[in-house]
Amino acid sequence: MTKQEKIVSMFNDIAPTYDRANRVLSMGVDTIWRKKACNLAFGYCNDNALSIVDVACGTGDMMGYWKRIGDENSIHIDEIVGIDPSEGMVGVGREKFPQMSFYIAPATELPRENSSADIISISYGIRNVMERQAALIEFNRVLKTGGLVVILEFMKNENPSMLGKVRDWYMNNVLPRIGGLISNNYEAYRYLPDSIEGFLTVGKMEKELEEAGFEMLYVQSFSMDISTLMIARKK
Repeated sequence: MTKQEKIVSMFNDIAPTYDRANRVLSMGVDTIWRKKACNLAFGYCNDNALSIVDVACGTGDMMGYWKRIGDENSIHIDEIVGIDPSEGMVGVGREKFPQMSFYIAPATELPRENSSADIISISYGIRNVMERQAALIEFNRVLKTGGLVVILEFMKNENPSMLGKVRDWYMNNVLPRIGGLISNNYEAYRYLPDSIEGFLTVGKMEKELEEAGFEMLYVQSFSMDISTLMIARKK
């Protein structure tokens, strides 16, 4: 089994408890980050009949926020599509959002036509894509010229502040234990801080986006640098 297959299998295992664990572990703050991402992205859009593709959609949380924030801002959205390689996660998503479309596929092989999407979002998922550069090139293929890629992620911080060190202590010592209790899968939540430590800094992620044909529009970290929002436009 490849590392990518092991990650997908892990998400299949924790799918039934994933939403509950997320709310507890983030203390609900992740909802603020998601809303901010949607609001800012809509501000960069000119079209009012948008096609939105949420990659590594998991149980569909971000899809729900795209719909809710779009409605609040009177933005007409033609479609919101979720794509994820985990059948377990997508199964939960289909139950939560039966009116939305979901597809089982990796981030490197999106079942979408060239230049067909206005926005591609990926929330806390790009870190789990082993062939990351191939995925970014695939995002570029699917996006229309001027389309947006919206990334929320836990980025590696090479020079953490005091608050950043508090974050790292929480991630390494508290999160795996609580996540393990809720999901009965300690290893899955031990994977989270380990994967952050092995991931990219913000600067390196920006470089990869630029190499894949994107122009950076917005970069901001939130809540002791726990979460980073990046918005880039296809050139």
